[in-house]
Amino acid sequence: MADEPVLVLAATGGQGRAVVDALLARGARVRAMVRDPGRSAARELAGQGVDVVAGSLSDRGSLAAAMKNVAGVFAFTTPFEAGIEAEVAQGRAILAAAAQERVPHLVFSSVAGADQDSGVPHFESKARIEAELTAGDIAHTILGPTYFFDNALGGARRILDGVLDLPLPPDRPLQQLARPDLGAFAAHVLLDPAPYTGRRIELAGDAPTPVQMAAALGAALGRDVRHEQVPLTAIGNPDMYAMWAFLNGPGYRVDIPALRAAHPQIHWTRFTDWVEHTWTSAD
Repeated sequence: MADEPVLVLAATGGQGRAVVDALLARGARVRAMVRDPGRSAARELAGQGVDVVAGSLSDRGSLAAAMKNVAGVFAFTTPFEAGIEAEVAQGRAILAAAAQERVPHLVFSSVAGADQDSGVPHFESKARIEAELTAGDIAHTILGPTYFFDNALGGARRILDGVLDLPLPPDRPLQQLARPDLGAFAAHVLLDPAPYTGRRIELAGDAPTPVQMAAALGAALGRDVRHEQVPLTAIGNPDMYAMWAFLNGPGYRVDIPALRAAHPQIHWTRFTDWVEHTWTSAD
């Protein structure tokens, strides 16, 4: 099915768009499933030659229609719109549609640490989907990205004011990943799935400490940026509290040197490089 397109679900989101970009860069045909093809982000994809189709992650019918005659599928689920059970339902709809359409290979983007009994609700929901995927007969690869570099953008105003808020000790490394690196890795698997079938691979490109992150941000912005350790007790969202408790405890456990050595074809962005590209001249 080399001439068939690769389907990317939630293609205008952060992860989906990174995968689409990486596939296009490699000359692959791409089909993108989005909720609203009329939105500007979807029209932009169509302008790049992507086959844009409408659908919902929770609607098995639209998923199956999008999965017809594809070479592979990149799947992503989220609890942050309708909750944990809704995310599990999305996963089940995706797996049912993939089985119905006999998808040749499914790449599921989960999260690093989902196999550690972390107690983090949005890790555990993905673990449930992983369990159902591995128990079935769909050829698959599970990717587990760590914390994304651009999660720091949520505190952009504070960073520009000179403060990086993180609920971690100043010297505690935090394994992280650039979204384009996830996209490149997923595209590599989708276009050459055989070596990765049945595998679960966690992804991280760097592991700076909060102090190192603040120093890199300060250097790019040309001003002092200091890390401020947010107390866990100040985190009101139970899911986020559980995640940061996990990251203060066992945390992610990606063997970054081994990952880099095994996959030299991926650029593996360093935090300092991402900061220089993203934050230089920001104001």
